[in-house]
Amino acid sequence: MSRDFDHHPGRLADSDTGMRLNSAGAPAGPLAPDGPGDFASTPAEKTAAANTIETELEPDTKKAAEHADEATNTAVSGFKGWETATGLKKVSDTWDKQVKTLMGRLSSEKSALRGASGLFVRNDIGLGNQFRPIGSRSGLDHL
Repeated sequence: MSRDFDHHPGRLADSDTGMRLNSAGAPAGPLAPDGPGDFASTPAEKTAAANTIETELEPDTKKAAEHADEATNTAVSGFKGWETATGLKKVSDTWDKQVKTLMGRLSSEKSALRGASGLFVRNDIGLGNQFRPIGSRSGLDHL
């Protein structure tokens, strides 16, 4: 079934509005037309977040993983010779892989935060340098 908008002049306008992306519920961001026009965080906030990862999340995660390993190893020893020990060992190995993945992710996020902060500053300096007046070698800037 085809629609003929020539017979219904008002339907074309209705159709056009229905084709737009629904952004009413989307948060305004730095690149959104009605957004604030600035970044969601400052370099200092990125540095603080990276420091929190380094001084709290990474050490606390490592400590929790070591505590879980100790408790699991004790349980595995207690169930030696039982299938339960084999199951606990398998769970422990899976846990260790997940902790390793999490620690890698935390490290990556920390590096990304620090890198992004520096990247924005370097970009700002580079753009600023591009807009500085360039001195003329022919002496025309003294005219």
